[in-house]
Amino acid sequence: MSAPDGSPVGAERSIGQLFASATTEMSALVHDEIALAKAQLKRDVKRGATSGGAFTVAGAVLVFSLPMLNFALAYGIRTWSDWNLAVCFLLSFAANVLIAGVLALVGVVFAKKAKQSGGAQKTAASMKESASILQNAKPHPRPELPQDRVPEAIEAVARSSS
Repeated sequence: MSAPDGSPVGAERSIGQLFASATTEMSALVHDEIALAKAQLKRDVKRGATSGGAFTVAGAVLVFSLPMLNFALAYGIRTWSDWNLAVCFLLSFAANVLIAGVLALVGVVFAKKAKQSGGAQKTAASMKESASILQNAKPHPRPELPQDRVPEAIEAVARSSS
């Protein structure tokens, strides 16, 4: 078994190896957080596009269907009942406004979800927190090694056993 840098597990690693390993891991962390930010931004854009699409459809329904649907519905109500034609036109208009209102509510729900998500802001805050922790990090003092654990003694034992 070996460490990420290829050295055997349990072996003492030099400061340079530790620094190289930390740099590699920090680089991977930054790349992963950037990928996360992209994914969250993509999700937020998709929700925003859905919201915009719903608002557009609501507007199109209200604008383009009013003349056609109002006449058809009003004359249909007039045929089925003996009501005044003006009342029939008002009822058909109310039905169209109701449909447009439901579609607008769908748009509002998706807009709120996209706004509340704040995925990219969360990731940016996480990246700033990681950077501030690493800037304030100080190396731990190394305890004094016993005489038989001094690097020269370890090296001598390693040479004699090989």
